[in-house]
Amino acid sequence: MLRYARNDGIHRKNSPRAQLSIIGIGPGDISHLSQKALDALRGCQLVIGYKTYIQLLADVIDKKKVVTSGMTEEVARVNQAIEEAAAGKKVCLISSGDPGIYGMAGLALELNEKRKEKVRVEIIPGITAASSCAATLGAPLMHDFAVISLSDLLTDKKLISKRVMLAAKGDFVIVFYNPQSKKRTEPLKNAWHILMKHRSPGTPVGIVSNACRDNEEVVITELKNLLSCKRIDMRTTIIVGNSGTYVKGNYMITPRGYVIDGNN
Repeated sequence: MLRYARNDGIHRKNSPRAQLSIIGIGPGDISHLSQKALDALRGCQLVIGYKTYIQLLADVIDKKKVVTSGMTEEVARVNQAIEEAAAGKKVCLISSGDPGIYGMAGLALELNEKRKEKVRVEIIPGITAASSCAATLGAPLMHDFAVISLSDLLTDKKLISKRVMLAAKGDFVIVFYNPQSKKRTEPLKNAWHILMKHRSPGTPVGIVSNACRDNEEVVITELKNLLSCKRIDMRTTIIVGNSGTYVKGNYMITPRGYVIDGNN
């Protein structure tokens, strides 16, 4: 059993001199950053991240040394962040949303554990897409929900389909991350066919692109119409309601079960 005292948010039993802060930037707008994330960004010497996310932080890191790289270069990016931290620099590694939810935290901890001399790691949470998109839609996540990434780059398609089926059978509200790209459309189509077997065609579905960013687009539709929605890409999050979810005005609502005016 591992026992340790938490010190200034550092989740390590030992505290080597180097420091790597893994920061969740939420949707990317400065107003959605936590104060702790802002403090870490302002106090660091080097910022490393995916170029699109770095651009969102331009006003905060204007005079910082910055290293950017593209999609699919996550391992190299994290290794560089660890090496720079091991050299004594205060490094911020950027992750969209929350770093522990399909973000950079897990990879950084895995790679750090392989080192003989480990760096000091701090994980700063951020607003994940499920939360930001739910707030934009209303209150679709008021009851049990499942979050599933439809990207098959790191997960087998059969496993994705199995998870969708089980979540659908369990009547969970379902949040889909990474629904499709220009070349990868099959997982979303498969998920839709599975859902149509277990959910009413009229089940409310919320589709949010660029949540809380410029060019945000919000669509509330029904499950039967999901595949006809044109703007679904890697910047889109889809929330499929459960059997109790309904739409009122511009809001998508999943009842929690409270007694209201004598009715559940």
